[in-house]
Amino acid sequence: MNRKTLALAAVIGLLAPVLAGCGGSDGGSDGGEAIVVGTTDQYIATEEGPAPLDPAFAYDTGSWNVLRQTVQTLMHVPRGGGAPVPEAASKCGFTDRENESYRCTLREGLKFAGGDPITVEDVKYSIKRVLDIKDPSGISGLLANIDTMETNGDSEIVFHLKTPDATFPYKLTTPPAGIVSQKLYEPNKLRDGFEVNGSGPYTFKAEVKGDTVVKAIFTKNPDYKGDLTLQNNKVELQPFKDADAMGKALNAGDIDVMTRAMTPDQVQSMVENPTEDVQLTEMPGLEIRYLAFNTDAPVAKEKAVRQAMAYTIDRGELITKVYGAMAEPLYSPIPSSVATHTNSFFNKYGDANPVKAAQLLEDAGIPTPVKLTLNYTTDHYGEATVKEFETLREQLNSSKLFDVSIKGEEWKTFRPNQTKRAYAIYGMGWFPDFPDPDTYIGPFFDKDNFLNSPYDNGTLRNQLIPQSRREADRSAASKTFSKIQDIVADDVPVLPLWQGKQYVAARTDITRVEWAVNSSAELLLWELRKGTGS
Repeated sequence: MNRKTLALAAVIGLLAPVLAGCGGSDGGSDGGEAIVVGTTDQYIATEEGPAPLDPAFAYDTGSWNVLRQTVQTLMHVPRGGGAPVPEAASKCGFTDRENESYRCTLREGLKFAGGDPITVEDVKYSIKRVLDIKDPSGISGLLANIDTMETNGDSEIVFHLKTPDATFPYKLTTPPAGIVSQKLYEPNKLRDGFEVNGSGPYTFKAEVKGDTVVKAIFTKNPDYKGDLTLQNNKVELQPFKDADAMGKALNAGDIDVMTRAMTPDQVQSMVENPTEDVQLTEMPGLEIRYLAFNTDAPVAKEKAVRQAMAYTIDRGELITKVYGAMAEPLYSPIPSSVATHTNSFFNKYGDANPVKAAQLLEDAGIPTPVKLTLNYTTDHYGEATVKEFETLREQLNSSKLFDVSIKGEEWKTFRPNQTKRAYAIYGMGWFPDFPDPDTYIGPFFDKDNFLNSPYDNGTLRNQLIPQSRREADRSAASKTFSKIQDIVADDVPVLPLWQGKQYVAARTDITRVEWAVNSSAELLLWELRKGTGS
């Protein structure tokens, strides 16, 4: 994984060793002072989403970044990436060549925070609970390929899968596969509010005002046993309404670290006007942005309309006007940095070709301008989203082929409406569930998908997606993923726009920042250290 640090006077290449850790902490941070991390992620309990931190509900980066610190999974992706390794488990592996049975053995002496012992019955209960609740967020889809679970004694569990799935170890690293207490999490009901209990490296306490978390406090869990080494004893996560307020808090020393979502202007300012107290770290990112279509909605069900939009949009201009160096054009649902990526949308549509779009609509007998609304969330993906959708509106309207209006709503309203298919066309972002191309395909085009999309291509769903998961050697699945990307480009159930880089700014007394956010935008708070040391 290539990471580079902008020491704000120059770009410095950073080569960091991958170190193995085994459960516990060396008390890395000086004294007991908490490291304070800023974020624009909001944690709000609403009538539509009363349980934002329940592993059976949560399916957004911000919530997962709370759960990853507190709820332990059998496996985890090691620092620097690579194949999953045991976390709550002592060992895991497929028991057959077909990748249909997967056996895990728990570590000895595992306990929930507070001291209650953990057995494989707790593992089975936790996963069955996610599948039984089957929340409309689509989170259960990550585990839906589990057919049965067999336990042997207190420490061994075998997952029997419906179809072969070489990505299953990755799915066991995700929060819905986290182990929760049968005492605290009811079997068929979400846990409302902001309490989280698990066996992860930290315990969690939320300071709440009304229906919103105003501070999240992570304290070293003395009962933790796992593969992670804590570099600190306490971290506070401080939500901010916008990036400007977060930046002012960093400059004032009120917070130590500023994470997502920084604005393009902030990044540019830090590069051009460096200070001695703040260091900016740039990291590769696997975030993507796209338009999605409700293919049952009157305007979006016309394939020619979706294809005409693909011909018309100019990704290069969009990025230049809005995101600058923070993004690059994306022509596939799979980012260009993932080995199986193909430029399927560019190969079919190129960029900014309204002449072909006009001919396509004329041939399909669709009168122009096509009237449509682009819906987006105003607060979930950063402040630049508004300008992004203003630019898309301008591009589409200037072609004279479309009559576009835009409408923004807060995430707490937008996401439930999107799940209910209230929008014909809408903007979304995606951070991968795990580092495999399947995470850019299954959650969008398989059954019980994240978007709750009505799009159903039988070749994708019944043949190519299952086929792509059979290959234990993921590079061997490249041809299958290529076919998938070509079908998506032709059908346009989603329209990829761009992929982004990641930036984290931190006070100079905070070290190991380069390891504290991975390419999937996961916060690994245990990596942060305050004071001297490596």
